[in-house]
Amino acid sequence: MIFTATKLAGAFLIELDRKEDVRGYFARVFCVEKFRAKGLNPQVAQCSISFNRRKGTLRGMHWQAAPKAEAKLIRCSRGAVFDVIVDLRPKSPTRLQHVTAELSEDNGRMLYIPEGLAHRFQTWPMAPRFFTR
Repeated sequence: MIFTATKLAGAFLIELDRKEDVRGYFARVFCVEKFRAKGLNPQVAQCSISFNRRKGTLRGMHWQAAPKAEAKLIRCSRGAVFDVIVDLRPKSPTRLQHVTAELSEDNGRMLYIPEGLAHRFQTWPMAPRFFTR
C-alpha cells in the first residue's frame, strides 16, 4: 500500500502495491499496522457497498457529526467515480477546502477520509484525469 498525503490533514490517497505474475496480481488493500504507522484510525465500524444503476449518479455529501463521526475508506471496485472530500472540521486550517480523486477498477486507488471530512462521489463512464492534493 502506497500512502500519498493530501492537502487536508489526515486524508490520504492510497494506491495498491501490486505484486504481479503470469496469473495476475495480488495487493493488500487494508493493513491495521500500516494505517497505525501513518497515524490513521484503523478501526472498522462498518463495511458498506453502493451500487449505482446509471452513469452520472451523484451521492453525498456524506458526513457524521461527533459523537458519531467516523473515518471512511472509499474504493471503487467496478467502473469509475469522481470523489470529492471537503474539510468541515471547525478549527482546521484547511476548513472548507476540498480534494478530488478518481477512483476506478483500473487504478485500484482508495481514499482514506478522516473524521470531520465530508465526501461525495459521482459515477462516471470515465472519471476526469486529475487529482488535487
